[in-house]
Amino acid sequence: MTFSAGATSPHRDRSIDLVRAVLLVIVVGLHSMMVGISVGPSGFALGNALEHQDWFAPVTWVLQVMPLFFLVGGFSSHTQWTRMRERGHSASDYVVSRLHRLLVPAVVVIVAVAIGLAAMTALGVPADLIAVAGFRISQPLWFLGVYVLCSAFVPVLVAAHGKRPVLTLASLIAAAVAVDVLRFGTGIEGIGFLNLVFVWLAVQQLGFWLADGRFDALSMRSRVSIMAGSLLGLLLLTMLGPYSVDMLNNLNPPTICLIVLGAAQLMLFTLLRDRLRLAAERPRIGAVVDALGARSMTVYLWHMPVIIVLAAGLLVLNAVVHLPLPEPLSAGWWATRPIWLLAVGIAVLPVAACLGRFEMRKVAPSSLGTSPRVRVRVAFAVVAGAGAVLVLLVTGISLAGAVMALGMFVAALALAGVLERTAQQESGLVSGLLSVRSGRRPATQGFPRLR
Repeated sequence: MTFSAGATSPHRDRSIDLVRAVLLVIVVGLHSMMVGISVGPSGFALGNALEHQDWFAPVTWVLQVMPLFFLVGGFSSHTQWTRMRERGHSASDYVVSRLHRLLVPAVVVIVAVAIGLAAMTALGVPADLIAVAGFRISQPLWFLGVYVLCSAFVPVLVAAHGKRPVLTLASLIAAAVAVDVLRFGTGIEGIGFLNLVFVWLAVQQLGFWLADGRFDALSMRSRVSIMAGSLLGLLLLTMLGPYSVDMLNNLNPPTICLIVLGAAQLMLFTLLRDRLRLAAERPRIGAVVDALGARSMTVYLWHMPVIIVLAAGLLVLNAVVHLPLPEPLSAGWWATRPIWLLAVGIAVLPVAACLGRFEMRKVAPSSLGTSPRVRVRVAFAVVAGAGAVLVLLVTGISLAGAVMALGMFVAALALAGVLERTAQQESGLVSGLLSVRSGRRPATQGFPRLR
C-alpha cells in the first residue's frame, strides 16, 4: 500500500509544507523513543524512558517543535481564511471547514481505541496496563483540542492583525506573562493551563506575521540577532527565572518560554526558507511532503495507538518466546532503537494510507450565513469538540471516557452542520446512492446550510 500525492495548489508555500512534514516525523520519532518497555519484579511495565533524564533537557531545545508547528499552522490558517473570505465565505464557513478536517479523523481513532480497550478487557489484560496504554495514547491529543480552539479564533485574530498587528500580538503575550506570574506567585499550578490558549494563540499570531510578509524586509543580520536574542532570553528565563530547562516540561502547562523559543525557530526558518522551498520542489521530496501533508492529522492521531500496539506485541513475544526486552537506556536498548523506529514508521504508513481517506475527503464549504443562530451553533460545536479532548485527557481514554468523547465529537459535527442536509443536498445524496447502486462514484457533498 502506497501514498499517492495529489496536485499541489499554486497558492501553497512549499517550504511550509516541507517543514510541517519534517515536524510530524520528529514528533512521531520522539514519541517512539519515549516508549520504555521492561519486565520487572511486578510484571510488565510501560513508561516514558526519557523522563527525568538530566542529559535530555538540553536536547529538548532542539526537539521541542510545537512552537514551529503552531507557527506554520498560523501561516496556513491566515492564507486559507484570506482566500475563503475573498471568495465570499463567512467566518463560520472557515471554522466549520476546520472542524471537519480535525474532528472526523478523531472520531475514527476514538472508535477504534474504544473497541481495542474493550477487547483488551475481555481478554483479561491487567487493568493497570490498560490504563497506562490509554494514558499514553491520550497524551498527544492535547494538540487536537488546542488546535480546534486556535482555529476558531483565526477569523477574529486575522482581522485584529490587519488593524493592529503589534498591539494584538503584544496583548496575547502580555496575557501569557500574566498567567505565568499568577501561577508562580500563587503556587496554583492549574492557573498555568490558561496558557493553553494565550501561549498558542500568540505563537499562531507570529505565523500571521510570517504570512503577510512582515519579516521579508529584515536583513539576515537582523534575523540572526533576533534569533540569538531569543535564545539568550530563553537561557536567562531558565537559568535565573522560575522556568524549567526542559522544554517538554514547559509544555505542560505551557509557559512563555515556548513563545520565546518560537521566535527563535521563526527566525531560523526565515533564514533557511529559500533552501527549504527548493528542496520541497524536487519531485520525490515533494511527493512525500504532499502525501504526509494530506494525512497529517491522521498520522498524528494514529501514531501513538500504533506504537502501543507494537509495544504490546513485544510483550506478547516476551511472554511466549522469551524475546529479550533490554532495560530502557541500557546499551542494548540504544542498539535496538534504529530497528524500533523503523518498525514504527513501517507500521504507521499503511495505517495512514488506509485511514487517511477520512481526512482527505474533500468537502467544499457552502455559505452558512452570518446569522446569530449560525454563530452560536458553531461556537457550541467548537466547545463540544475541544471539550471532548478534555474528557479524553482527564480519563486517559478509558472506555467510558472514549464513549463520552465520541458523543461530544458527533455533537460538535452535528452542531456545525456537517451532519445535516438541506433539501437540495438530500436530493444530491439520493442521487449519490443511486450512483453507487449503478456502479458510478457519487459526487462529493458540500457543507449544508445552517438555517
